[in-house]
Amino acid sequence: MPGETLLMGAVAYAPKVVTIWEGFKEHFHRHGLAFDYVLYSNYERQVEAQFEGAIYLAWNSPLAWVRADRLARQRKQAVKAVAMRDTDCDLRSLVIVRADSPVQSLADLRGRTVGVGAIDSPQATLIPLGQFRAEGLVPGKDVTVRRFDVLGGKHGDHIGGERDAAQALMAGEVDACCLIDGNHLAFGLDGTLSAGSTRIVARTGAYDHCNFTTSPGAPAALIERFVELLMAMRWDDPQVRPLLELEGLREWRPGRTSGYALLERAVDDESFYGHDGRILPADYRY
Repeated sequence: MPGETLLMGAVAYAPKVVTIWEGFKEHFHRHGLAFDYVLYSNYERQVEAQFEGAIYLAWNSPLAWVRADRLARQRKQAVKAVAMRDTDCDLRSLVIVRADSPVQSLADLRGRTVGVGAIDSPQATLIPLGQFRAEGLVPGKDVTVRRFDVLGGKHGDHIGGERDAAQALMAGEVDACCLIDGNHLAFGLDGTLSAGSTRIVARTGAYDHCNFTTSPGAPAALIERFVELLMAMRWDDPQVRPLLELEGLREWRPGRTSGYALLERAVDDESFYGHDGRILPADYRY
């Protein structure tokens, strides 16, 4: 394992990631915590690094958390979600159609085509497809699924797949598309979806997003200090606020895992990870 520096892993899903963690690094150093980070090209490699002793901590997607937890249980080890953003809690995904579509519910999509995000997107693929299953529609059987794979291994953090699915909906190439509620709003603001052009026909249950996941054997004192400094960050602090804005939150909250039940079920239903954390889809490229 590393020395007394708290070495954290993060996935480089966009150029701003460097700016974000350089800022946090400087903040932690000002408060006496030796902190550094390593960027990975994908979450699968990052999670594996946690079990190779390369990093003490990872900023993990919800799907990466599921895999880390399964790998730990298989090896009779333990990982812990120690912190998350306020904006990571109680999110929902949507199934939308064009405003002029005859579709009024998920049941009306039987025999039609649904656009989803990347194969590994919790928010635009796995959890929404779970909603179809809950309504009695088996993806690939009762509905045709058209996947928009963008940057595999980023677990949907790169929203290109969601955007492509939304554009395909507007072009009439799919009958519905799946996306997180925040991106439905964002795509309306940036012109991807023009005002009044879509209707929501279904919402998923609430779920949580990213968390800081400890690695097996991470030193408790370093992790405790890291979490203490996170929780002390305040929106009204002029030195701190730019960092919080970059990372998309107003306050840090203690980590919780109760919000991953929908994703756990979807991972099993879609045969994405085995119970031992093995990656199962043969066409997954990351």
